[in-house]
Amino acid sequence: MPWNEPGGGGKDPWSKKPSEPGPPDLDELLRKLTGRFGGLFGGGAGGGAGKGVPAGLILIGVILFLGWLASGFYIVGAGEAGVELRFGAYQITTGPGPHWHMPYPIETAELVNLTEVRSSQHKATMLTQDENIVEVELAVQYLVKSPQDYLFKVRLPDATLRQVMESAMREVVGKSKMDYILGAGRAAIAADTKQIMQSTLDGYQTGLLVTTVNMQQAQPPEQVQDAFEDAIKAREDEVRFRNEAEAYANGIIPQARGEAARLDQEANAYRDRLVARAEGETARFTKLLSEYQKAPDVTRERLYLDAVESVLAHSSKVMVDVSGGNNLLYLPLDQLIQGGAATATHRAGSPSALGGGSSRSNMDSRARRPTHLREGR
Repeated sequence: MPWNEPGGGGKDPWSKKPSEPGPPDLDELLRKLTGRFGGLFGGGAGGGAGKGVPAGLILIGVILFLGWLASGFYIVGAGEAGVELRFGAYQITTGPGPHWHMPYPIETAELVNLTEVRSSQHKATMLTQDENIVEVELAVQYLVKSPQDYLFKVRLPDATLRQVMESAMREVVGKSKMDYILGAGRAAIAADTKQIMQSTLDGYQTGLLVTTVNMQQAQPPEQVQDAFEDAIKAREDEVRFRNEAEAYANGIIPQARGEAARLDQEANAYRDRLVARAEGETARFTKLLSEYQKAPDVTRERLYLDAVESVLAHSSKVMVDVSGGNNLLYLPLDQLIQGGAATATHRAGSPSALGGGSSRSNMDSRARRPTHLREGR
């Protein structure tokens, strides 16, 4: 029923009953906290809020104190290192992950990236060993390898690295000649510069690690670049001509060696041919001598006929022996000449030409010759 109906007692339905517990009173809670902290700041234990520190200020102080403690938390990321300092003095180096230190100004933490590749370039005009001037540009990439040394050993480590780079580059260039610097010595100069830089940086305890040194540019001064370009072209022509000469030599020398080998083989073949021919003539003469000793007359006549045949074989004349009569005969002179030449060639290649035939075959050939040749001597 409505709270204002007659008989309701004039009480609203939200009024608390004496026996029902209610929520704590915020004012009462603050009053109690103020009383407790008031004793800490000079107030009595039973003093009211007006005699001690106000409750709101105490609450704000508590919140600020907790926030000050929370400010000591920090997180070190991957590839980083945390360096904790107590009143500016080094304490410890922490790795990746969440960490806590005493809040500022008692302790502080500095984060150093160990994986960041840093770079630096320097270009300068330098004097070489042979007293020439050259412009060199160098690029260096480096990392932080020791956070403690990087933060505390040297005031400005990056600026120190640039100065060390210039000093090392001048030292290496001053020990090299200009042609070597402009030509094949670029990689060696960069390697020597890196070694000198790292040794010097380690001596200074900068905490830096040089990873790469590249010579970006090396050229003579602008005033003499035209003359150097002409010199470079002349050097390139020299290399080209030398390569062409070597190619010609590589081609002509094997050819000459092949020609010499061919001539040597031909000479050996000619020697073997003459030796074989001499041995054959010797063997023929030996056999002919044995036949001559057996029948001197027959052998003498055979030698004579062979000589006449060898002479007449190359003659274009045809001799006809007709015993009696003046009949006109048709003679195929061209065929007779060709046949005589073929017969002479065949006899020259036969074993009998070398004296290897028997006396019977020689006598048969003698019997086939014309009568006037057999009878004449």
